[in-house]
Amino acid sequence: MYNDEFELTFDLADSGPKTEQRRPTLPEPEEAAVAAPPVQETRETPVSAAPENTPAPEREPEPAAEPRSTAPAAKDRTVLISGGDRGIGAAAARAFYAAGYRVAVFYHTNAEAAAALQKELPGVLAVQCDVASRASCELAFRAAEQALGRVDVLVSNAGIAQQKLFTDITPEEWQRMLDVNLTGAFNLCQLALPGMIRRKAGRILTVSSMWGQTGGSCEVHYSAAKAGLIGLTKALAKEEGPSGITVNCVAPGVIDTDMMASFTAEDKAALAEETPVGRLGTAEEVAKLLLYLAGEDAGYITGQVFGVNGGLVI
Repeated sequence: MYNDEFELTFDLADSGPKTEQRRPTLPEPEEAAVAAPPVQETRETPVSAAPENTPAPEREPEPAAEPRSTAPAAKDRTVLISGGDRGIGAAAARAFYAAGYRVAVFYHTNAEAAAALQKELPGVLAVQCDVASRASCELAFRAAEQALGRVDVLVSNAGIAQQKLFTDITPEEWQRMLDVNLTGAFNLCQLALPGMIRRKAGRILTVSSMWGQTGGSCEVHYSAAKAGLIGLTKALAKEEGPSGITVNCVAPGVIDTDMMASFTAEDKAALAEETPVGRLGTAEEVAKLLLYLAGEDAGYITGQVFGVNGGLVI
């Protein structure tokens, strides 16, 4: 049984992949602000008028201008990444930052990892948020939106995983899995969409799992939540397409992040052998796909699920 690649964004106790985890009591999130970069003024270059009585030169008819998106250029675009303190989320933060985006990340309890990311990427905003709590999401989103000015791209990446026999899953564990992995995305999408609809432009990216596509033994609650995330993506893409907003999903396979720290070298070698390309994936490979799907070149792609699994699920 494989532990999923998806990065735990909660500060869980270090234990094997089959150990049940408990969430610590959280402090209330605080407002945060980062000064937005100054807006550069653009000036038109004056054009000299032709002398009087001078016939105007004949001109070739100009081709019709192609319709242009109202989305801002990449250097002035913003992205909000939930679960952005480590793993796939942190790799995405680095990729978007390198591409010129202004970046905000949500983290749950791992303040140390969030602070390290801010030190590595000066200007990145990190906000504490429990995505399962609507009140926490509203407060954190307000802080991010105030600092960034707007949210052009939402990457809903936060999630938890647990390996447990279905008959042993408690109602509380079932509900917590749905609250974090599915309701968390619902909360953030609802908060991001009003601004995107108003601007007639936006990108929403969800991070599911190959187990959301195929189902995973001993991870029924996790698989159900991730499958729900795929359904949310497809339905929302249809609803928001007329507003100029695309919604896509990335479903990673076995990704070598710190979530796999408890796996032995032999375990990792066995997983790599079962993967057609013969190795595990990296968080950076997932991040590159997220960056592409957020860009202008992906404007005709929506409602799709992209497997990043080395051919393990086809």
